[in-house]
Amino acid sequence: MDQSSILPEELFLKKERERARKLRSSQWWKRKRSSGICQYCKNIFLPKELTMDHIIPLARGGKSEKFNVVPCCKECNTKKNQLLPWEWEEYMASIKQ
Repeated sequence: MDQSSILPEELFLKKERERARKLRSSQWWKRKRSSGICQYCKNIFLPKELTMDHIIPLARGGKSEKFNVVPCCKECNTKKNQLLPWEWEEYMASIKQ
């Protein structure tokens, strides 16, 4: 595919996904997830079972930067999907009622 036919959003997502891959292989990330605690449900997992979640999702303009990623379990990451933090909190509060 010719670069000129790729939308700017697609280029942004491609670049940020590559940055996320590099961040996941860093010692910083390995230390970050070493506690084994999911940022959202607070359950404990083996560190290798935790995924990288973008607090502000890439699809909503977030970046693959240290300040925007947290370790979380696959279930929470799947449920959070593209929600912003306050949307996620509202969702979690609604299912606890």
